Amino acid sequence: MIRSLAVIAAAAPLLGGCVIYASEGGERDVTVQLASAVDKTDETGESLRAARFEDGRLVVRVDSDGCTSAANFEVRLVGDRPATLTLERVRPDPCRALVPEGVEVSWTYTELGLEAGDSVRLMNPIRLP
Repeated sequence: MIRSLAVIAAAAPLLGGCVIYASEGGERDVTVQLASAVDKTDETGESLRAARFEDGRLVVRVDSDGCTSAANFEVRLVGDRPATLTLERVRPDPCRALVPEGVEVSWTYTELGLEAGDSVRLMNPIRLP
């Protein structure tokens, strides 16, 4: 877990913005809105089970009731050197399945407005098992 956070903190600088991801009908629709450090809030976002950057993607494990996907989340990316990234669940999961291990959702670096080597600080809390 600490290694994952160190990797996230060790990547190189990036542009700030707000990334909103929606995936309806299986299509990816990413909107980037520029934001400044003044726009940051003290919200910590969704509690994550795990997070890693792997193969050009941000991959997180989150709680799910069976229907959670990346479309349930808004990704806020603010500032640079390093930028702060926060995942906020904006759509609840209406299903009622038992998914005790949660699910993995992911975004490509391109969808996040990142490049390999960019520096990012993930602000979401991570729950230990």
